[in-house]
Amino acid sequence: MNPKPISTRQAAQRSALWVLLAALFGAGIYIGRGPQQALDFLTAYIIELSLSLDNLAMFAVIFTSAGVAPEYQPRVLAWGVWGALAMRGMLVFTGVQLLAHFHWFLGLLGIFLVLAGARLLWKGRESFDPSRRRLLTLARKLLPLTPSYERGDFFVREGKRWMATPLLLVLLTIEVTDVVFAVDSVPAVFAVTRDPLIVYSSNILAVLGLRALYFLLAGAVQRFRYLRQGLAVVLMFVGVKLLIARLVNIPTGWALLVVLVVTAVALLASGRVSARDQGKTPATEE
Repeated sequence: MNPKPISTRQAAQRSALWVLLAALFGAGIYIGRGPQQALDFLTAYIIELSLSLDNLAMFAVIFTSAGVAPEYQPRVLAWGVWGALAMRGMLVFTGVQLLAHFHWFLGLLGIFLVLAGARLLWKGRESFDPSRRRLLTLARKLLPLTPSYERGDFFVREGKRWMATPLLLVLLTIEVTDVVFAVDSVPAVFAVTRDPLIVYSSNILAVLGLRALYFLLAGAVQRFRYLRQGLAVVLMFVGVKLLIARLVNIPTGWALLVVLVVTAVALLASGRVSARDQGKTPATEE
C-alpha cells in the first residue's frame, strides 16, 4: 500500500519531532562529551539543515518536471532518505580516512568549498534535465519500462516479466541529486569537526528530517529566491575556515553565529521580496 499525501499539519509535527530528536541527541553529547563537542554537533547540524533547504527546491523541480502525483512523492522520498544515509555514510568514512592520513586534504576541501560556493553564487544549481543524466539514460537502456507510474510502484509484473516504472527513474534522480549536494555539505561539516560520530550524526539527523521538511515547505521553497546566495556565502565561509585553520582558529561559536545570520538574512530578504511581489496587482482594464 502506498502512503497517502502528508498534510501540512503532519509535516509540521514530524519536522518538530526530528528537531527535538536532534536537540536530545545534542544534550546527550553535552552530558557524555562536554560543551565543546555539543557545540560542534549543533553547528554541524545547523550547517547541514541550512544546506538541505536547497535540496528541497531541487526535489520540487524534479517532481514537477517528472509529473509525479502528490500521493506518490512520500514513497519516493522515504526510499531516497535510506539511500542518502548509506551514501553519506560512505562519504563521511572516506573523508575521515583521508584527513587522518593526508593533512593536505583539508586544504583541498577548503579550496573545493570556496569554488563550490562561488559557482553557486554566480551560476546557481543546474536545472533538472533528465536527458543530461547519464545514469538515467543508462537505466532507460537496460531496464524495461512501463509507460505509466502504475499506482506508485517501482516495479510491476507484466505476464512473466518484471518491469520498472518511471517512478524508479525519479528515485534514481533523487539519489543522484543528493550525492551532488552531499559532496558540498559533508566537507562543510569537516570545517567544524573531524569527529566521525558528530559528522555522521549531524548528517543523518538533517537527512531524516528532510522528508517532513519537504512537505512542510514545498509550497514556499520556490519563493526563497535569495537562499542559494546565502548558502553560497556559507560554503565559502566554511571553505575559508578550513584554509586558514593553521593560521587563525575561528571558534565554533562564531562559525555557528555566521551560519545562522547569513541563512536568516537570506530567508528574510526572500520573504520581503515575495511579500512585495504578492502585493503588486496587475492594472485593471478600463
